[in-house]
This record gives sequence, C-alpha cells and structure tokens, in this order.
Amino acid sequence: MAKHTLIDKLAILADAAKYDASCASSGTTQRNSLGSSGLGSTEGMGICHAYAPDGRCISLLKVLLTNFCIFDCRYCINRSSSNVERARFTPSELVKLTLDFYKRNYIEGLFLSSGIIRSPDYTMEQMVEVARMLREDHGFRGYIHLKTIAEADPMLIEQAGLYADRLSVNIELPTETGLSSFAPEKSGHTIRKAMADVKLRIDEDKAEQTSKIIKPGNMAPRFAPGGQSTQMIVGADTSSDAEIIKTSECLYSGYKMRRVYYSAYSPIPDASSDLPPIAPPLMREHRLYQADWLFRFYGFKTDEILSSSSGGMLDLDIDPKLAWALKHRDWFPVNVNKAPRHLLMRVPGLGSIGVKRVLSARRLTALRLDDMAKLTQSVKKVLPFIETLDWSPGKLTDMANLRARFAPPPEQLSLI
Repeated sequence: MAKHTLIDKLAILADAAKYDASCASSGTTQRNSLGSSGLGSTEGMGICHAYAPDGRCISLLKVLLTNFCIFDCRYCINRSSSNVERARFTPSELVKLTLDFYKRNYIEGLFLSSGIIRSPDYTMEQMVEVARMLREDHGFRGYIHLKTIAEADPMLIEQAGLYADRLSVNIELPTETGLSSFAPEKSGHTIRKAMADVKLRIDEDKAEQTSKIIKPGNMAPRFAPGGQSTQMIVGADTSSDAEIIKTSECLYSGYKMRRVYYSAYSPIPDASSDLPPIAPPLMREHRLYQADWLFRFYGFKTDEILSSSSGGMLDLDIDPKLAWALKHRDWFPVNVNKAPRHLLMRVPGLGSIGVKRVLSARRLTALRLDDMAKLTQSVKKVLPFIETLDWSPGKLTDMANLRARFAPPPEQLSLI
C-alpha cells in the first residue's frame, strides 16, 4: 500500500471529522498576539466555521489525529470493524498544518478529535502534545478545542484544559441502555465522571482567578476558559425526543455545559448494497436545536416544550414554539404595547432580537401592525398571536385549522 502524503492524510482525516458536531468557539477569553512575540488570535472574522451567538465567525481546522480506533461503536463510521481508509498524523505534522493554514489566513484555530489508538491514555497524550507544541514551542494564541477522552487519566485531561480554550467529552447517546447496546466498550458513568471533573476544575479555576490579585504579565494559566461542550447522537437508538431533551437539561444544569450538540444519525449502507443511503433525520436534529434554544434562552421549561409533543416526539412540520402556542391559545393574543418581555418571548415569530426591537420601539410610540412588519421577519406568523394599536386577531387565534396555516402542504407520494 502506497504511503500517504500529508495532503492525503488531511483529505482522509478532515473528511472523517465532519461527523463531529461539537466545535463552537464562543465563550472563550479574547486573546490575540498583537504587541507580543506569539501568533494567532481567538478573535475576528474568518475548513470549518464555528459561529458565536453574537454572529462572530471563527474558522477552524477541524480534523482527527487519526481515524484508527480500537473501539467498535455501532454508530461510528470510524469504528474498528468499518471498512474505511485509515490515516494518522504525528503531532509534528498536525502542528505544521495548523501553523501553515493560519499563516495563509485560512483558519484562526484548531478543533482536534481522534479515534482511540493503543489506549485512551496514549491517544490523549498525543492530542495534548499537539496543543502543547502549538502553545509553548510556537507561541500560538489562536483558539484550540480538544475533544477529550473520558477513559483517559484525569491528569491528561487536566493538562489538556491548560492548553485548550474548550474541552468536550461526548455523551454519545441519551440513555445508558442505548450506550450499552451501541457502544458496549464505553460507560455512561465514566463519561459523566469525566464531565464532572472538568466542571469542577473550571469552577476551581474561576474561583482562584477571582480570589487573587494577579499582576499584569503574571497571569496564572486558565483552565478551559471557553467551558465544555458535548455531542449527542440522534436517531441511532430508540430514544424519544423527550428523553433527549431531559438528558440535555441535566447536562446544562448538572455539568454547566456551554452547548449540547445534536448529531443526526443514519445507518451507513454496506458498500456492496444497491440500496441508496437512508436520508439522515436532519429535521429532527433541527427541531431539537430549536427546543434546546427555548429552554436555554426563552424561559420555557422542558415539560412545557414536551406538552405539545406526541408520544414524546416533537412535531417535525412546525417548530416547537409554535406547537406550544397552538396548544396553549389561552395565553394569546399578547398586546405588544403592554406585555412584559417574558410574554413577548412566547409569541411565535418573535425571536430575542425582535422582542428587543419591540421593547425599544414602544418606548417612543404605540406600535401598529405596519411597525411589527418592520420589527420582525415573519409578520404572517405573529398575526394570530398579537394585538397592536390597529390589529386584533379576533377569532383567528382560535381557528380549528390554524396549524394548517403554518404546516407545509401535504405532498403527493410517488408511485415510482
């Protein structure tokens, strides 16, 4: 077999990394090399793009150290029994690639994950070495996200947190039953302990930073200042949306996750099969992200979101906020000139930016329907749920077929 060139390895391992969704770069400290001898930055606009909540875009080299793996997780394309082309970087090769890409202004940081080779400790050592070389040997001050390995020695994860802006440990699947069935070599207890250790270390670091008076130029090392995130596979097992959402809520509250990422799964057909690949459940993934947003930023409780579900599954045809509103029509219409912020946040079609605009505009004038058309992207969607100075929905809010106004029309099935 011909030896892989560096570019060959990059093609294989960058493609293998596309299944890893947990690479957002928001939340870390703002740091750059201006006025110093280092290079790189966690700031600015920017082959993978991670978007911060404020819209800032950071370009990351998203790659695996290797796609060889001793584990045989049934949902993973890189599992040991999978017949995929394999490759492996050395730490020096990956450092060179990162620096070369940065100097060409292709990237502003690195997202590094890996299959498990030899042992979890050996693999984690290699990943930490990449981050150490970048930081200490080359003065790289750009963003680094390391996907840590739950089974690795806690001291290695400690070292990773001192070099990386963000750490993540994959929760993998929503339930212990699903994990034992699809990834029997992994343990939910081990994964949660690793997450708890990272959370505890982040909390300790923050407490230490606030309790000390640190002189300029003598800043103590920060431990994962961007916090931790995780990824959950959606659709590999029989977990319902209700189970997924409740697991996510526990992750946010118990481990202070900065973000839970959902990754739509579809079985990968056998190479010899004539059957087309199954379309991934991307809409289900999308609805879960919307539900996640509701309980993180819109004041919804998970039970409220799930109250409009059927059999524990979110409605795929309409977003969960609209589904809740249709089931709780007694909350509406909301008077946009008088209602407090938390009620405005429940109006379908009004996002946080739209609510902010409404609150600002109504200080100056009583809002009319024409004003709402300028303040929101979807005035058609808000019509049944709001009152303005010159608009009241009347019986529209209680129409029996109101859902049909928003749901996509039924499609004619093909006979071929």
